[in-house]
Amino acid sequence: MAAAGGRSFDLWGVPYDGAASLGWPGSRYAPARVRQALGWMVMRVQDGRVYSSDTQRLHSFGEDVLRDRGDTNVVAHDLMATLDACAAAVADSVRQGRLPLVIGGDDSLLYGCVKGFHDAHGGTIGILHFDAHLDLLDESRNQGRYSQSSGMRRALELPRVSVRHSIQVGVRNFNFPSSRRFIEDAGLAQLPAAQFVRLGAEAAVRLIRAQLEGADHVFWAFDIDVVDPAFAPGAGAHEPGGLTSRDVLECIRLLAPYCEGFNIVEVNPLIDHHDMTSILAANLAYHMVVFGQDAAPRD
Repeated sequence: MAAAGGRSFDLWGVPYDGAASLGWPGSRYAPARVRQALGWMVMRVQDGRVYSSDTQRLHSFGEDVLRDRGDTNVVAHDLMATLDACAAAVADSVRQGRLPLVIGGDDSLLYGCVKGFHDAHGGTIGILHFDAHLDLLDESRNQGRYSQSSGMRRALELPRVSVRHSIQVGVRNFNFPSSRRFIEDAGLAQLPAAQFVRLGAEAAVRLIRAQLEGADHVFWAFDIDVVDPAFAPGAGAHEPGGLTSRDVLECIRLLAPYCEGFNIVEVNPLIDHHDMTSILAANLAYHMVVFGQDAAPRD
């Protein structure tokens, strides 16, 4: 049974945390743990449908709507080879007409995912970036140019990635003044966590959609640390004052139809508490599939 809306997903794992030079390493173990948690949701499908208590509706979930492609060809000692493998996996899914759904791994993978998405699509690319941090560092002695702190900066340098159709959501607390200069010079839109909380999820989603409007394709890059550590203790870095798990689940439901690729990074099972963060990540991925099967209509 095919997905009702015609969109189907490839799940890729990228068990790599070699670029986690800040925060806590350990996200290499996330793909296996998230897959395990995802099994609890997939097994609730009956006769090609699953029931959502949130929407009070039955939703299509056909046999081929979510295909597990396994793990990419990670090279533990070689960041660039790993980023290339990640990009190749994403591009392969796009060229097969499927939506890539990537479970990392550290946040250096943002660039690899967007590069593969960019290279396999024509037209302009918008990035929806949920993250506590800006990831706009250009280069540093300790991290180099392709680190977990520079993925968004490198992705925005790709030829058809459009900064005016991109937005960073959930950013908070303190960062480098040089990143602020880049934001101002590039005109990169921001929806800080404090503003998100004041608006509420539905109003925030309206603002996000307005920013993304006009992009030919949108990739959603999701760092789990956008969620407050009270709800996601197993994150690569902790920043208080983040979004709630309910906030981000609601965002997935409302924004999934507008996005054609999705990744979740920085889930760290080594510091998690009773798999809370892996279970949240699995729920985010499952919500993306259920609510992303039907593409939003184009004007």
